[in-house]
Amino acid sequence: MRLVPHPITLRQLQYVVAVADQKSFRKAALACHVSQPALSAQVAQLEGALECKLFDRDTQRVLVSSAGRAFVERARELLIKADALVDETQRAGDPLAGPLRLGIIPTVGPYLLPEVAQPLRTEFPRLRFTWVEERTAVLMKLLKEGELDGAIVALETEDLGEVQSLVLGRDSFFLATPNDHALARGKTPVSTQVLEKERVLVLEEGHCLGEQVAEVCQRARTSELDVCATSLATLAQMVVGGAGVTLLPALALEVENRRGTLHLRPFIAKAPGRTLALVWRKSSTAHGALKAIAPTLRKSVTR
Repeated sequence: MRLVPHPITLRQLQYVVAVADQKSFRKAALACHVSQPALSAQVAQLEGALECKLFDRDTQRVLVSSAGRAFVERARELLIKADALVDETQRAGDPLAGPLRLGIIPTVGPYLLPEVAQPLRTEFPRLRFTWVEERTAVLMKLLKEGELDGAIVALETEDLGEVQSLVLGRDSFFLATPNDHALARGKTPVSTQVLEKERVLVLEEGHCLGEQVAEVCQRARTSELDVCATSLATLAQMVVGGAGVTLLPALALEVENRRGTLHLRPFIAKAPGRTLALVWRKSSTAHGALKAIAPTLRKSVTR
């Protein structure tokens, strides 16, 4: 460990990582809230201290040099640890105080956040909640990079990585059809086999819910599967318009069928669905706060 003035500062590391992520000095400066000349000067000073060029620059773009790739990743790791050091020290006095950055997937956010936002603020007045709505892959990247403290995702999703988790509840799927559809003549539970002859609509590629519904359809041997919607709201309206049928999670039913334009039927025993959970990095210093808020989240998921 060096006990003399270090040639590298954390701020310089932040600038380098920002340039690597944005692939632009101008965009990196905007993200870091500094002028471009100031950022460029600090990066140049760092490169001088290292006697190594971290970026290949031309008039069109900025790329991380071959020598700079390892440096950027180590710099990112150091910044995450520095953030954790600050967070851990601040939370030592009160683990339920300070900022808490949470991610949530788009097929949960619009339905869960209106239910939990106020109760969380009331029960944990010293926590400052920030929510980021993104697809699972993006949330897991932000979690790994220390940009998020935790995230609400479906455990059935692949590639969650090494995370700790607390189950919030089971979110069962319901069959959604137009009111004039042949399957709208009853309310009793149905088998997934009824999907065999139906045109099933799912979310576009990249949504974990779309992948889960597609898996159900494959097991039911559905022959026609259209990937066509970017949100559950769009999906529901396409069903209302007669484009096909779909599977909607229980959490979304109250909102997406608020006008009664869909006919909803549950599935029989062992109904398809997803398991919603709160996940976080194993090394996260926010684990105490995350465990504390989990019961409040669970109440709304299982309502």
